[in-house]
Amino acid sequence: MAIQWFPGHMNKSKKAIAERAKSVDMVIEMLDARMPASSENPLLAQLSKGKPKLKILNKQDLADPERTKIWLEHYNSRPDTRAIALDSSETGAHGKITQACRAMIPHRQGIDKPLRVLICGIPNVGKSTLINGMIGKKSAKTGNEPGITKAEQRLFLADDFWLYDTPGMLWPKIIVEEGGYNLAAGGAVGRNALDEEEVALELLDYLRRHYLPMLQERYQADKDPSSHWDDNSWLEWIAKKRGAVLSGGRVNYQKAAENILTDFREGKIGRITLETPNQWETWLKKARQKEAELKAIREARKAERKGQKPADE
Repeated sequence: MAIQWFPGHMNKSKKAIAERAKSVDMVIEMLDARMPASSENPLLAQLSKGKPKLKILNKQDLADPERTKIWLEHYNSRPDTRAIALDSSETGAHGKITQACRAMIPHRQGIDKPLRVLICGIPNVGKSTLINGMIGKKSAKTGNEPGITKAEQRLFLADDFWLYDTPGMLWPKIIVEEGGYNLAAGGAVGRNALDEEEVALELLDYLRRHYLPMLQERYQADKDPSSHWDDNSWLEWIAKKRGAVLSGGRVNYQKAAENILTDFREGKIGRITLETPNQWETWLKKARQKEAELKAIREARKAERKGQKPADE
């Protein structure tokens, strides 16, 4: 099942961002350090084309530190782009961000030439928590459900530093299937748009292949045979370890799925990153090829319909 979530208010956000992007000097895009590419909005790249960008890999305290280094190198190699990693609750976030922005746009300073910055990100990436920490008071609403911020806000980090906060936004069509599952696992997708059991199984598949020791330790499955379990076996094991069992000893797969997704989101399994730049390139190439094949099929069918004559001729 492909993960898709683009409710009506996100279309309004798209229009607001497109309009605001015309008047700002640069763009900050907050990414989830556990899934940087999956959380990088291709729609934002189109709307803010030509603007310097600061990529913030947020929730770095939950991400694999070695993979975070690789992602920072990846983004910092791009033109007109700088990347930093942080945890939105850390006390030094304000200084790191303002310093990075001013270094990228040094000619915008002073009351007459304020630095105008647009900050964007996917839902539930921690943007509001970061902003509240930067301005020292609760100006932006926060929560653990995606879609909390609903309207643009202009915030003054200094007399000559204006920050435009926009609602969290995904994009109309997520073509990389793995990216959709990663977003769902991280909590960026509304619950009504996903099957939690399916998302949990996809997460388990990745964890058992790349972070097996962490999985074994968290769920007390450190015997050798566990390394050969499939995803369903892991979900059943977790259900039994966490008491997710119905009458008659039946496994409560839904509760077990919720349990592992919560553990992942709260970092209880360990510091995990669900993709590398090379993995993402492989997934993206496969997705684009699939899209091209589907487009060719649609065009062939369209041409066939045009070539058909009405039956009464």
